Amino acid sequence: MKHDLTASDILPANAADAICVGRVWRDGPMAGPHIVKIDGDVLVDVSQLAPTMSDLLEIPDVVNELRRYKGEQIMSLQSALNLNLLLAPPDLQAIKASGVTFADSALERVIEESVYGEPENAGEVRARIAATLGGSLKGVKPGSEEAAKLKSVLINEGMWSQYLEVAIGPDPEIFTKCQPLASVGCGAEIGVHPNSAWNNPEAEIVLAVTSSGAIVGASLGNDVNLRDFEGRSALLLGLAKDNNASCAIGPFIRLFDENFTLNDIRQAEVNVTISGEDGFSESGSTSMSDISRDPELLVRAAINDNHRFPDGMLLFLGTMFTPRKNRNGEFGGFTHKPGDIVTIRSKNLGALVNPVTTSDRAMPWRFGMRCLMRSLSARDLI
Repeated sequence: MKHDLTASDILPANAADAICVGRVWRDGPMAGPHIVKIDGDVLVDVSQLAPTMSDLLEIPDVVNELRRYKGEQIMSLQSALNLNLLLAPPDLQAIKASGVTFADSALERVIEESVYGEPENAGEVRARIAATLGGSLKGVKPGSEEAAKLKSVLINEGMWSQYLEVAIGPDPEIFTKCQPLASVGCGAEIGVHPNSAWNNPEAEIVLAVTSSGAIVGASLGNDVNLRDFEGRSALLLGLAKDNNASCAIGPFIRLFDENFTLNDIRQAEVNVTISGEDGFSESGSTSMSDISRDPELLVRAAINDNHRFPDGMLLFLGTMFTPRKNRNGEFGGFTHKPGDIVTIRSKNLGALVNPVTTSDRAMPWRFGMRCLMRSLSARDLI
């Protein structure tokens, strides 16, 4: 990290009442990722209870199992931060994302598409959309009769878009953000493609879902996005979304219990701050109460009788905030620069903090499934 983090910086406001689990790297004879629960400022190894995070989340009544479990205290959370040992919490799970889940954010996607990824033309298109729609789609229920009528109006105005289809149409956008084990954790660098000149962080809540579709907890995520690549063509979504270190999740998964439920997610505020070495700063927020599709409906769209995930999944829920402050000239819009610090914070989930680099300079992804299986085998966990 380019600045010091303390344990209190990243823990939930009510950390004493939270059941948080994650993964941490250990060196030496026990080398590899270890599953931990957070006990105050101490990381307690629970790998003997469950060798992987996927296994842990599948345990019936996992919260009470963790409360009872006495494992090895391996290090303080502060030490893990100082040594940059915190890993993204998921391991075997699929990493999925739902796009354009806030109807208002669809307008920014329409702008990207309309200007073919050229940021200097965004202002003109934004003004035309505002004149036609009043600048907002808030309150339009996806798949409703009202949405169908609005679609007809926009088609007649020549302003219909594939992004509006998933924003207010009957079916949500669900896509694969990255491969299992490819996401990075709190403190690690996130990567932006070096050829991108128009990109942004996407601060989101991420749900932890079991193989049966049960929603058991939540985390924070940064769905790093290349606006210019995706704006040129939606078929470039894979290139726009999935690059080295382009997905951050953490700092932990907070499990649902009597103190924290899905209703807390529905009412959550997600705040993001971008701070640059050049003195640039911009902040924004997303109110989950403004989401167009309920989180539970998004999970059901992702995992159902037509599509199963035997190891579970993590699902990004989308964002409403897109930074717009000009950084590259009068009409250049926002784009990341190496050295930026992105802080994503939500009261009940803590904070996910990551410095920005380019994807070719970020730590290469080398620890995949084969390495994980070898590590677990060497520790007699499988």
